[in-house]
Amino acid sequence: MLASPEASRFVLVNNADLFKPTYPKSKEKMIGPSALFFHQGEYHNHLRKIVQSSLSPEAIKKLIPGLEAIAISTLESWDNGKVVNTFQGMKKFSFEVGILAIFGHLEKRQKEELKENYSIVDKGYNSFPTNIPGTAYHKAIMARKRLSQILQEIICERKEKKLLENDLLGHLLNFKNDKGLSLNNDQVADNIIGILFAAQDTTASALTWILKYLHDDQKLLEAVKAEQKAICLSNERGNRSLTWTQTRNMPLTYKVILESLRMASIVSFTFREAVVDVEYNGYLIPKGWKVMPLFRNIHHNPEFFSEPQNFDPYRFEVVPKPNTYLPFGTGAHSCPGNELAKLEMLILIHHLVNKLRWEVVGSQDTVQYSPFPVPQNGLPARFWKEPDKQELYN
Repeated sequence: MLASPEASRFVLVNNADLFKPTYPKSKEKMIGPSALFFHQGEYHNHLRKIVQSSLSPEAIKKLIPGLEAIAISTLESWDNGKVVNTFQGMKKFSFEVGILAIFGHLEKRQKEELKENYSIVDKGYNSFPTNIPGTAYHKAIMARKRLSQILQEIICERKEKKLLENDLLGHLLNFKNDKGLSLNNDQVADNIIGILFAAQDTTASALTWILKYLHDDQKLLEAVKAEQKAICLSNERGNRSLTWTQTRNMPLTYKVILESLRMASIVSFTFREAVVDVEYNGYLIPKGWKVMPLFRNIHHNPEFFSEPQNFDPYRFEVVPKPNTYLPFGTGAHSCPGNELAKLEMLILIHHLVNKLRWEVVGSQDTVQYSPFPVPQNGLPARFWKEPDKQELYN
């Protein structure tokens, strides 16, 4: 277990070729063996470039109207004063964003079939891998096969119609390596499912924590509201659509996101396996041993973040020391979709604080893991429209 920035960099950046990603075989089977994050080397490098180019800041600008529509639709479904499981609501939101980024437009039937079967896979992903009919794992394996069939249908449609869409699926289908070889349908399907998996729970967990931290600090919430109201007033189109410039001009909201990611440390650690004997600072790491860089320990170390147990977004007015802030990992396997994740957080917070007020139900001092950390029971909360914001949905 590695709890220092230097050791994490040694494993994840400087000597990444000596430590391979490692996951239980049951999880590789569930996602798909060709998914990006199970690999290293040339195949991984090619795929990472595809995903990064598809989800770069320049590429995701065009997603803002779609992201806003999803955010507004999500919030409209919450505003009746009933108790909402915030985490589950955020999972639906982040799944819709993932579909948008991967496919652009998708037929309603195909989207519903993907959602239904992905939900079954999601429920069985962390279950005990006993392939007995009726168990969560067996149901998930069956749903995973159906997901492959649905994706094969979508892929074949794209190829037959020769649609050169500029979404992630289009980039995957158009890829050719130096030898002129393209990805086969199974490789494309595995990577789509892998990206959906990587994009959903982590972002949903982060958004749930952001709501909790803002709820717990009303002074901070009012400051964020003031910032977002100013953005509304500056929009000549009457708050009907955010611009890319406006999403970049949310300094306090952005700091709230950064601090939430530090405090919650959604991805608390990562696994690697030594492919040869490796020596680090006089210690021998034998070939085959697992290595765990502990991001949470680094994020909560008072040497790097003063009073780390306190939620203080203003600490990010000073840039953290190198290799001490790793919410998206680091090195070749860091999250290639981090810009999209931050953009969807900014957009949802913008509409949330402008349109709704909320109240957390019950005590929320405990944490549960699913496997990512979320407030107990998914942060149950009631949401209402702001009395003077009725017109914002019109």
